[in-house]
Amino acid sequence: MKKILLPIITAFFLVFSFSGVSSAATTTYKVKSGDTLWGIASKHNITVNQLKSWNNLKKDHIKPKQVLKVKKSATKAKPKAKKASKKYKTITVNATAYTANCKGCSGITATGLNLKKNPKVKAISVDPKVIPLGTKVHVEGYGDAVAADKGSAIKGKKIDVFYSSKTKALNWGRKTVKVKVYQ
Repeated sequence: MKKILLPIITAFFLVFSFSGVSSAATTTYKVKSGDTLWGIASKHNITVNQLKSWNNLKKDHIKPKQVLKVKKSATKAKPKAKKASKKYKTITVNATAYTANCKGCSGITATGLNLKKNPKVKAISVDPKVIPLGTKVHVEGYGDAVAADKGSAIKGKKIDVFYSSKTKALNWGRKTVKVKVYQ
């Protein structure tokens, strides 16, 4: 009897002890060395602002082994019908361009995105009071991008669009463009 009972109890324990792990894995993420808020948010199809809000983060700094919520709890989730329509506001901004290959530039954005390692990424520098960091946007003439950086000269309705080459950044020049800011 003991020979039969022990495997049954072990199987029962394994089934019920790991059932909670799979659901926790879908709502939380354990930070690894080299992770950034932007990278984690992108991986889980959320914004940096959502990630910061759900985890009560005041700053953009995270540490390895830190456990972050990456999904709203089921009780607070919005109905799917509302997610189907993309809501946005359109603003008109003065836009210039920048590159990560300047003297003294680290290439690391305020959200932790490494522009030198990700030269094809579409990122913009913003005034976080106008466009929150981590927000997805569509910039007229540039395309879909993420508000990944802030600059000392970027105040009010101004943005900088990222280009990996200095030539492309100079070709952009200075323009007045419309930006769709997704909510």
